[in-house]
Amino acid sequence: MRRRPPGRMRLLGAGALMALGGWLPWLYTELGTVSGAVGLSRTLVLGVAPGLWVFYFALLAVAGGILPPRLRMAAVVQGVIAGVVGLALPVWQVVQLLGLVGTEGWMPGPGLVMSAFGGILALTAARQLSRVEPASVSPSRGPAT
Repeated sequence: MRRRPPGRMRLLGAGALMALGGWLPWLYTELGTVSGAVGLSRTLVLGVAPGLWVFYFALLAVAGGILPPRLRMAAVVQGVIAGVVGLALPVWQVVQLLGLVGTEGWMPGPGLVMSAFGGILALTAARQLSRVEPASVSPSRGPAT
């Protein structure tokens, strides 16, 4: 039975956190919740809600987690890209809201927190995968004569 490289399951977990966090409420306001998948008109990124972007890149993290070991560097790149998006969009959302309304009248929701932690986990998994030594191929020995 082959061992999985360290970081592979972490990358799958990060993808799961980000995928779920993209659909859950990102903000609690006095008027109700704001889903990451719907967003507000002022929080759209290229016309799409930030939670959907996080969900899309979570699928990239999951794909990196199921790649075969010989494609380890592709998994590292996928983990870095997914991690940057998963961390940058929630931070951008919080900074934008702090600039718009300050700290009054809103509170971060579970989707925002899960997306950010998923991004951190994806970056950690990518770092772990990048430090794994590739398996050495031993020369095959012919029959003893």
